[in-house]
Amino acid sequence: MTLQITQLRNATIIIHSGAHHILVDPMLGAKYSLPPLRVFDGKRERNPILDLPPGAAGALEQVTHCLITHCQKGHFDHLDYEGRRFLRERRIPVTCTAHDAGYLARRGLDAQPLAPDSSTPQPFLNGTIQTVRCTHGRGWIGALMEHGVGYLIALPGEGTLYLAGDTILSSAVCQAVERYQPDICVVPAGGARMDLGGEIIMGPDEVIAFAKMARGTVVANHLEALSHCPPTRAALAAAAQAVGVGARLRIPADGERLSF
Repeated sequence: MTLQITQLRNATIIIHSGAHHILVDPMLGAKYSLPPLRVFDGKRERNPILDLPPGAAGALEQVTHCLITHCQKGHFDHLDYEGRRFLRERRIPVTCTAHDAGYLARRGLDAQPLAPDSSTPQPFLNGTIQTVRCTHGRGWIGALMEHGVGYLIALPGEGTLYLAGDTILSSAVCQAVERYQPDICVVPAGGARMDLGGEIIMGPDEVIAFAKMARGTVVANHLEALSHCPPTRAALAAAAQAVGVGARLRIPADGERLSF
């Protein structure tokens, strides 16, 4: 088999593995359909700041399953109204944490929670899945956030895939990469900041540090779609090339499908 990943927008991707097409963190609303994420910088720009790419509808027609990394405390950039409607109307099974299961079920979704202690492998499709804790910001800003999880997925014939979720480069993330050395890692790179406080996900510097530590292919997303994520794909690519990790760091455009 050949594992493929379609980058839709922000953290929303589709993982293609044989007959399985797994939608991750669906933010499917139109441009400017969601609230601003910065309000004191004079912009008050609504989100997302661009529409889904051409071809998104066709890619979404393939979806058979869904994974949610986190969705509460206003994290509409990982599950918005249109994402919920899509999952509900199509009755897509949604794998999630036990923490998020009730929240999703109350919104009419087919929530299929992992066991409360999901840091060890559990059955998933024809392979296994386990969680890696996210740290969605440090200090007082981190205390306000919904931290969620990343997922380490092993599918027969496809190797291992690590979806980091919304996280900074924490000790838990470093330990997971060093221990498992996944074949493919998908990491956030947007360096998101609210009006106050530090970065709440990896920015270019942490993505490059991650890529130096990982031996597999690193895919960077969560870029150029939200008003509080200033880094650009071009700047990240240039920085990666300058330190010698550009060949292993892939930065897909929205709508692009990567094959591994």
